[in-house]
Amino acid sequence: MKTLLLAAVAPLALAPVTVALPAAAQDARQADPHRSDDIIVSAPIRQSEADVLQGTSVLAGENLTRELRSTIGETLARLPGVSSTSFGPNASRPILRGFQGDRIRVLTDGIGSIDVSNTSVDHAVIIDPLLSERVEVLRGPAALLYGSSAVGGVVNVVDRRIPRSLPEKGYRVDAIANYGSAADERSVAGSAEAVVAGPLVLHVDGSYLKADDLRIGGFVLSRQARREALASVGAPQPGADEPIDFAANAALRGRLPNTAAETWTAGAGAAIVTDGGTLGVSYGHYDSLYGLPVRYATQPGQEQEAPRLDVVQNRYDLRAEVTPHGSVIDAIRLRAAHANYRHFELEEDGAVGTAFYNKGLEGRLEVVQAKRGGWQGASGAQYFSRAFNVVGDEAFLPRNDTQQVGLFTLQQYDDGRFKAEGGVRYENTVLSGKPLNDDRGFFAGQRRFDTWSGSIGAGYALADGVRIGLNGSRTERAPSAEELFANGPHAGTQAYELGNPDFRAEKSWGLEATFHAHSDTFSLDASAYYNWFDDYIYETRVADAVCEAATPSGDIDGLPCFQYSQAKARYYGFEADASARLATVGAHTITADLMGDYVHATVVDRSPVPRIPPLRVLGGLEARSDTSSARVEVEHAFAQRRVAPLETTTDGYTMVNASLSFRPWGSGDRRSILLAANNIFDVEARRSTSVLKDFAPLAGRDIRVTLRVGI
Repeated sequence: MKTLLLAAVAPLALAPVTVALPAAAQDARQADPHRSDDIIVSAPIRQSEADVLQGTSVLAGENLTRELRSTIGETLARLPGVSSTSFGPNASRPILRGFQGDRIRVLTDGIGSIDVSNTSVDHAVIIDPLLSERVEVLRGPAALLYGSSAVGGVVNVVDRRIPRSLPEKGYRVDAIANYGSAADERSVAGSAEAVVAGPLVLHVDGSYLKADDLRIGGFVLSRQARREALASVGAPQPGADEPIDFAANAALRGRLPNTAAETWTAGAGAAIVTDGGTLGVSYGHYDSLYGLPVRYATQPGQEQEAPRLDVVQNRYDLRAEVTPHGSVIDAIRLRAAHANYRHFELEEDGAVGTAFYNKGLEGRLEVVQAKRGGWQGASGAQYFSRAFNVVGDEAFLPRNDTQQVGLFTLQQYDDGRFKAEGGVRYENTVLSGKPLNDDRGFFAGQRRFDTWSGSIGAGYALADGVRIGLNGSRTERAPSAEELFANGPHAGTQAYELGNPDFRAEKSWGLEATFHAHSDTFSLDASAYYNWFDDYIYETRVADAVCEAATPSGDIDGLPCFQYSQAKARYYGFEADASARLATVGAHTITADLMGDYVHATVVDRSPVPRIPPLRVLGGLEARSDTSSARVEVEHAFAQRRVAPLETTTDGYTMVNASLSFRPWGSGDRRSILLAANNIFDVEARRSTSVLKDFAPLAGRDIRVTLRVGI
């Protein structure tokens, strides 16, 4: 009864539900891969991108097709302020402004992905980019409306699994097929929907991907790791079951072993769509088997394994919206989802080493006030629950439960030239550690947190199309179960992870300044930010003796020790994205664009924050007409020398990419062909944000062919 009551009533929350634009509007974009004009972004009060007070980015239409990769992290990695965890080609989660893990919310159609991707970088996000219609990235204070764990930002992937509108022809069919040479990647996805009776629309979709080991542009090990491995050649290896060939490890190049993957999904949905609102439900199944890059041994006593993950999720979704457009209430929206997730971490012989089980329920209800003069607002509540269990000899967490209830309001005033916005959120979070036995050093007990967060901002239009803004925020975030309870070896990350059950709530102040300028020939979006943290929780590599002292056996299996700690921290940085129309040649418009971002993060009086992206710039030149486009771009990531203790530095790299897109059957036809060449010069590139940067470089030269069909 309690579960049914929560599913029916408690799924309350205020977070934006995005309206998908018609396909024709999505295709009418400027020739800029990093932004889309005249769109409605994820927000409880729907508005144009140009009117939003914080940094936003949107991928849709042809731009999304060009950037599509097998993971959501790699799909978004070229957007301003966005990087990726890059734990090999199969487990890559977005990083926003240097924030990752539990400080980023990854949503599907406004509700969390309900997986365990926030618990560890080797766990894939259970969202298939092949089925996405658009992806919206929201950075800055307003993201707090999705929860205090969104202090870094929100990624919202929008699909059509629950239809929002009646197909114009009474039916709609979309399909995409893709080939990528770097991993011999073959993928196909499709969806169809049809009106079957009056306002009832049915939807089906599915996808399949198969990829081999990733081809890379150089050595598997970084220069530092190769030096270390070669220095270990001939060293004694007492007690080793099989002596490690350090010279062979140092010589590995060309392919990234153990990174093949096979993934398939299937889903169905139904919705009643009327002028007064919608009611829809859906079911989705996700099934994947993928390998993780090997953390090769470079010193005697280290372990090296080739783990694979076998992942399954079954998910059920509900969306309802009533739009009375009355004098008091403009709309009421309900969004809820329940999912059962499990994955097995497989040994090299196929045996299950560790099993992860996660059952989650999340829901949100928002009430949007009718606009009175320049005043409008939205209020609501959110409920989230998670039952998480790790079973096996390498379980690094006890069985644990998380229950969270949030209440919030957002109020906005807009008189055209001046705009102000303020929001407040309260959360009650209860985390319980429930170990099956107490001989592993696990915490058994409960932690309860009451947290308050708020944001306020204002913007002013200096002229038509030119707006400046300033936002401030105060955030409190309850620690996650992983930060509190971790204490054990984790085969996926090939590390011993150690949390602290005595952590306090993390608190921060933040400021963000924004500038937007848009005209027919030029656009510029820029943001600068500064965050002050108290009791900031971070994970860094420490001496092995720290983990050895925390486990009853004193044995950490030769794994590196990573410990969560708490201290003051400071983050500041910027992101900017500009494009300009240079000329018109025949039917083609020539456009140049430039993007740059930078993050500087420090644990006060200690060290730099680990795994922070360096300064990066990306410039592109594009020619586009109604039926074709051609683009060339150069991305340069600078070297990262500001690193935490025991963290290695990362060399800079420069990648050159190019693409050609065609609509052979005319501009109004939804069939298109895309040819793309990424990392044309096959450079060896590593992201400083990756735990495995010394063992898993990015893809080498990758020739991609993509065919889209729509009727």
